Amino acid sequence: MPFPGHHSSRVFRSKVASEQSRTLNSLPYRLLIFALILAAIGVASCVVRGQEKAKLPGEDWIRLFNGDDLNGWTKIGKESWTVEDGLIHGKGLTQDYGYLQTNNDYKDFQLSLRFKCVGDGNSGVFFHSEFKPGTADVTQGMQFEIDCKMMHHTAGVYAEDGRGWVVWPAPENEGVVRMGDWNDYLVEVDGNRYRSRLNGVPMVDFTDPKPTSFDGKIALQLHAGGQGNMEFKDIWIRDLSHR
Repeated sequence: MPFPGHHSSRVFRSKVASEQSRTLNSLPYRLLIFALILAAIGVASCVVRGQEKAKLPGEDWIRLFNGDDLNGWTKIGKESWTVEDGLIHGKGLTQDYGYLQTNNDYKDFQLSLRFKCVGDGNSGVFFHSEFKPGTADVTQGMQFEIDCKMMHHTAGVYAEDGRGWVVWPAPENEGVVRMGDWNDYLVEVDGNRYRSRLNGVPMVDFTDPKPTSFDGKIALQLHAGGQGNMEFKDIWIRDLSHR
């Protein structure tokens, strides 16, 4: 004999199951589930995009020279800047200075490149630079020196604000530069702190007590005199600026 209320309990459970089935199959419920799925996909997509955007240190280097043309660069002055066999060839044609500057400004950065002194003449990597419009006259900037002759202070820093040299490499490191061969050059600007490394050797680490330029272009230089003959390649930058 069934217990009292047993039948009514089964009927109640059956009605509840039926109501649940109708709810699960109803259009509003299905739309709610669909919306929740889309929201979950959106959150996952944002997380993935965030992971892609936030690159790990060392994965945020950008190629400044594409190896094919001077896209992203502007010639300053009348000297020759050409692309030959995947490298930039700068050659003096007149007695004036010549520059090849980036189109973008860089405040704080690490710059890696390779250079070769094909002939005599002086060069350098300018930073925080600006020029008088239509001329090769520097109005602001600093320079990491390039000169393959001994005791010409390659990797030292020269100020274009009238101060001249602000730091030289140690005397024992003057011979690190290679004449007629490729040199690996790494320079870093972090606020008023300037560091350089040449062929794997730390050259200078200098904090400027009187900085006068804080932002601007990067530029490769050909010194005045018409003897400049330089090659550059493998130019990469890591932008550390916080604007």
